[in-house]
Amino acid sequence: MTEIATSLDELLGGRVRLIQPQGGLRAAIDPVLLAAAIPVKSGEQVLEAGCGTGAAALCLAARVAGVRVVGLDLQADLVALARESASLNAMSGRVAFFAGDILAPPPQIAETQFDHVMANPPYMRAGSGHVSPDRSRALASVEGAADLASWVRFCVGRTQPGGSVTFIHRADRAAEVAALLVAAGAEAAICPLGPKRALIQGIKTVAGLARQSIRHLPGLVLHEANGAFSTGAEAVLRHGQGLVITPR
Repeated sequence: MTEIATSLDELLGGRVRLIQPQGGLRAAIDPVLLAAAIPVKSGEQVLEAGCGTGAAALCLAARVAGVRVVGLDLQADLVALARESASLNAMSGRVAFFAGDILAPPPQIAETQFDHVMANPPYMRAGSGHVSPDRSRALASVEGAADLASWVRFCVGRTQPGGSVTFIHRADRAAEVAALLVAAGAEAAICPLGPKRALIQGIKTVAGLARQSIRHLPGLVLHEANGAFSTGAEAVLRHGQGLVITPR
């Protein structure tokens, strides 16, 4: 067991139990929304780059029976918690987590192409905005040696032709993510999640040449006027319903 002070929390209406730090980096709704957008089938394999404590990976494994998920994160202490959560949820047989850098990934990941790849990368450019004094929060929120282009190249590179690459990011950087996907050889679509977040999904083309046009989808309304989650958001966040994003 890790020595980090932790709490035991629930996602997907209790279908997933997650061990995470009491302070510092904690999972909110972003990883749940990310996992809901992956068009995975039973028997396929998914990579999550920057998995943190494993929230998205575990939610995806809970939503789709038979899917195998591999997570990679720079912070070994968070990876240790993710492994504990996988065991707690009886998912250790099909969900695995590794500590490592996307710029120099371990062989288990560097030598594999996955059916789908997903990521929740740092939202802020290096040198911009307020940087949290908490190391975990800082690493998760501000780009380091790996900038956004590096994240996109890595994710597309680890995806089989015809497979999907999905990011959740700030709405004001969604077009940037989509353009990088196209440049890397994936056809892209943007799905807004309220005014601040967006899902951006690419389908890796067989020839490595993507159409330059980027699809803009209606998106998902997260909150009602009174601040409560919308019916659509509740279906995803509490009941495990998937989100369909089709770049083609």
